Amino acid sequence: MRPAKTKSSSRSTKKSAAKQPVPAKRPAAKKPAPAAKTSAPAKKPAPVKKTAPAKKAAAAKPAIRAVTPLPEPPRAADSRSGKYVYCIIQTTEPRRFGPIGIGSDPTTVHTVSYQDIAAVVSDTPLEVYDPTRENVLAHERVNEAVMRDYTVIPMSFSTVFKTSEDIVELLRSAYDAFHDVLVKMQDKLEFGLKVLWEPETVIREIEKEDENLRLLRQEISNQKGSTYFARMQYGRLVDSLLQETSERLVAEIFDILGGVSVASRTNKPIGDKMILNAAFLVARDREADFDAKVKEIDARYENLILKYTGPWPPYNFVNIRLKLERATDSE
Repeated sequence: MRPAKTKSSSRSTKKSAAKQPVPAKRPAAKKPAPAAKTSAPAKKPAPVKKTAPAKKAAAAKPAIRAVTPLPEPPRAADSRSGKYVYCIIQTTEPRRFGPIGIGSDPTTVHTVSYQDIAAVVSDTPLEVYDPTRENVLAHERVNEAVMRDYTVIPMSFSTVFKTSEDIVELLRSAYDAFHDVLVKMQDKLEFGLKVLWEPETVIREIEKEDENLRLLRQEISNQKGSTYFARMQYGRLVDSLLQETSERLVAEIFDILGGVSVASRTNKPIGDKMILNAAFLVARDREADFDAKVKEIDARYENLILKYTGPWPPYNFVNIRLKLERATDSE
């Protein structure tokens, strides 16, 4: 903000010590000088300031006038001054994937290369993107488009660099790690599988097979008076049987899918109804076989609910830790 301009308007005049008769017509030489006009825009003349007495001239504060600020220098027409990085691929040729980049005005997705690897990027303002549904889907959309033709190493959401030179430096410094992962992930896809059940439905099925649980439930129904201890015993037995049943089912699922996948990884289940939250790494040429096995599981276990997603980039099977330093703005 520009400091406001100040201008002193105090002016002192001396009075004559002795009174003199006022002549009928004062000589022109003795006329007081007219007050100096303050320069101002033609449309808005400055107001006339009153003259301060001589004794108070030292204490008078300068008047502060509002000044119209000068226009700011025009900004560049294109404010995109960064590079959003989606993934790393192996290629020696520059590629363009069309205007599918992140943001309200999608920009062209292209590559920035170093030797035989490249980062898939788009122009972007230098900002941190909020993980909204729209932004996350845009990030995934680019990765899905690229992985149709390439093996990809997905980058974290909202990875933004200032310049293409910064990206080239990243590729150069982590070249060995990127190249090694690209070789290992060559023509491999990730599929997600979440398995859920309704606990009450499963408990009724367990009661049909477990006599102890069935008898304990009947005892609680027929017992007069307090059933606190019987219900506590029933609850512990139910929890134990549910845990045993879920572990058995999960082991059977992994056994079925293990023959058509390269690797698997389990993540923490979400909520009380989920018994499995897993990712499977599958060779591209075994995708149809993996699909068939998932359908087989769905048909075999009537009480299970399967949520099957993919193919995805190998998010759960790539773990490259990069030390990135924030680029400083040039003066």
